[in-house]
Amino acid sequence: MTAPHILLTGQSLALAMPRQDMLPEYHRWENDARTILGYGNQWAQSWEVRAAGYERQRGNERFQQFEVVRLEDNTAVGMTILEVNTYVRTAEFVIVLAPEARGKGYAAEASRLTLDWAFHLAALRMVWLKVLEPNRAGIAAYEKAGFRPAGRLRQSGFWLGQPVDELLMDALPENLPGLSAVTATLGT
Repeated sequence: MTAPHILLTGQSLALAMPRQDMLPEYHRWENDARTILGYGNQWAQSWEVRAAGYERQRGNERFQQFEVVRLEDNTAVGMTILEVNTYVRTAEFVIVLAPEARGKGYAAEASRLTLDWAFHLAALRMVWLKVLEPNRAGIAAYEKAGFRPAGRLRQSGFWLGQPVDELLMDALPENLPGLSAVTATLGT
């Protein structure tokens, strides 16, 4: 397995380039029952579909992926994605954490690092996400990272087989809490 190529370092996590040899691990995370529930999906994704999707995504500049790496041991613990709309300089944010990495505060830091990159390096104006209303832990992590409530899509998702609302959240550069890891790294 190749070593992670670190792009941006935070307190306990870093953003790194995605690694092709980690694709089986990413696939495992995405097909965990809690991930499927949180995304509002109903089915696991086959290996063939995921592998083909990875190849398409790598060549798409509007689909920016980051591997989330724990600094203490260089272990990959998740992925964040920015699906960029280049026309209006915004992006949809998506995160997945390894099942064994959940509940440790990683979602908030990984989200915050990705927003920092989005605003200070990618020059995006706004980043948004959708989260199912029963996902209280996700909502709390996103708020800690700087996302704010932005709207509601009524009965547009499913949670444990029941229709639920999806909440829209967004973040602007001025919503980022604390110091920027990007500006600290660049010394500006």
